[in-house]
Amino acid sequence: MCNYEITKTVLLCIVVVFFCRVMACGGLMSAPACLIENDEKGKLHVKKEAKDILDGINQPVVVVSVVGLYRTGKSYIMNRLAGQQSGFALGSTIESKTKGIWMWCVPHPKKEGHTLVLLDTEGLGDVEKGDAKHDTWIFCLAVLLSSTLVYNSLGVIDNTALEKLHYVTELTENIRVKAEGGQDEKESEDFMRVFPSFVWAVRDFTLELKRGDKLITSDEYLEGALKLKTGTSHQTEQYNLPRRCLRHFFAVRKCFVFPRPASTQNMRRMEQLTEKELDSEFLEQANTFCSYVYSNSEPKTVTGGRTVTGTALGNLAEVYVEAIRSGNVPCLENAVLSLAKIQNVRAVEEALQVFMSEMLNMAELPMHPEKLSDIHKIAEKKAIEVFITMSFNDNDQIYQKELMGKIHNEYQDMCQQNLEASRIQCEEVRRDVFDKMEKSISNGLYFKPGGYRQYRDTLAQLTSDYRTRTRSQIMSEEVLSIYLREKEDIGNMILQADESLSAAEQESEVQRLKNEILKQRQKGLEEQNRLQEQAFKDMQRSHDEHVNQIISQMEREQERTRRDNERVLDAKLKEKEALLEQGFQQEAARMQREIDSLKGDMNKQETSQRSTTSKVLDCVGTAASLLLPGFVPKAIGFGVSLLSKLF
Repeated sequence: MCNYEITKTVLLCIVVVFFCRVMACGGLMSAPACLIENDEKGKLHVKKEAKDILDGINQPVVVVSVVGLYRTGKSYIMNRLAGQQSGFALGSTIESKTKGIWMWCVPHPKKEGHTLVLLDTEGLGDVEKGDAKHDTWIFCLAVLLSSTLVYNSLGVIDNTALEKLHYVTELTENIRVKAEGGQDEKESEDFMRVFPSFVWAVRDFTLELKRGDKLITSDEYLEGALKLKTGTSHQTEQYNLPRRCLRHFFAVRKCFVFPRPASTQNMRRMEQLTEKELDSEFLEQANTFCSYVYSNSEPKTVTGGRTVTGTALGNLAEVYVEAIRSGNVPCLENAVLSLAKIQNVRAVEEALQVFMSEMLNMAELPMHPEKLSDIHKIAEKKAIEVFITMSFNDNDQIYQKELMGKIHNEYQDMCQQNLEASRIQCEEVRRDVFDKMEKSISNGLYFKPGGYRQYRDTLAQLTSDYRTRTRSQIMSEEVLSIYLREKEDIGNMILQADESLSAAEQESEVQRLKNEILKQRQKGLEEQNRLQEQAFKDMQRSHDEHVNQIISQMEREQERTRRDNERVLDAKLKEKEALLEQGFQQEAARMQREIDSLKGDMNKQETSQRSTTSKVLDCVGTAASLLLPGFVPKAIGFGVSLLSKLF
């Protein structure tokens, strides 16, 4: 078996295993799985089984987490989001059922090409745990991993309910956005930009949504509950603290109030209840809640507007959990750097694997160079798409240039294998076509008067037959050139032995033979020139494809960054108006400084983005220019080595 066939067989085996793994865990989960739990030492760790599931999801993920006190019905609304009656464990006693963080990956109902990742967290405030810090880390992880955070509570939103949400006041102590630097006026802006949207789900709500005699919306109910008190007393500061944190950290806030879903007796068997057995108002609100989450929850991103895939989410969870296990405060900036190293190495590997599998599945060597080039075009496009999807923070295109080089080398090897396969087939045809003539030469059939003309005519006829049979082969003329060069001495010997030819005729034939050799040499060179031209076209197209994919990715990231900035700016403008209405003049002035600073940063970012785009294009162009000189000689080196034998 030739090297090409061995390589193809081995790689196909690898691809089969890879795709089997993807199919097994590519978001098609029939039930939830534990993502993060306590190990035997009481420390958090990421479960390998869940990590493997996320590793198989290369789509962008929309991550919705639910947090709240235990036994408040968090799991039920997550099952509703999954489109299922059961899945996340509900329980029917006072004991907390969910431990750690459980995950359910399902196809997104409204965003094609996205996966909806639902995270159901361990109930907060379970007295049996006896570890308040554990609850804090569960809450922080939910914030860090989510694009939408649902806080689930019972009854009403009052001061008691907000005091129970004290975890939000500890976020600045337990999460850092930047690796260095202290707190400043931009802190809330940084948190707003990276934190998820916030949805408060109030369960078993029995009051009428009214303020005075005026009906209000659930959102107005929430914002009214977050209204600050004036004053500087310790009691007032304690009252305002959780409210300030919610207003300063979460740019998008939404509220849903749910009536009791069923009677007390039926509540104990919620998983078995049909929709007809549920309270109609509860069911209507549940459907509205799900529709809002499906439509408004954004794909998970990290700093810089970079979209997170399932693979990146699993790695991100490990980075954050490892920081917590080590006794450090999770830092978003450091997490992005760690994630970039992990993601980019894998992105190169998987993109190259996709390229090779596409090439080997479609390329049956030998084939015409243009057809091989077309296959290369398709394979490279898919490979770059995989890389762009998986890569992370590759600002200097270090990993993309590495991928360019590896694809370049693999394609050169494939081109050389194609030349070798063509040469082998042409040699086989050549031996078959010229076999009879070779036997005649060995038998001395042409060494006689008139033998040269017979040899010449036979050679011409067989050459025509050979070209007919190898017309589509790229090595046809080179193999023929070598053969005719080898026969030059035999032809001269037969010519000199033919006594029927005059000296003038022999001299004329010698010159004709030289002309034939030169003519054949020219055909071989033309054949190689065509290969060289194709090689340059391939490299230029490859460069263009990389540039186009980079620009598209950067445009998507810049658009997401712009939207995040506008979301933060809008939230700060609303907060400033609210502060002025409530009489907080100094805080409103501080907010105006933040608004002015944010506007300035947005203008700087726009300028910086244009500069970055230009820099990226230069980097990729430089990479292509460095590869190009080495591309052609290796690709056609085999043919050049054959031609050298002619001289």
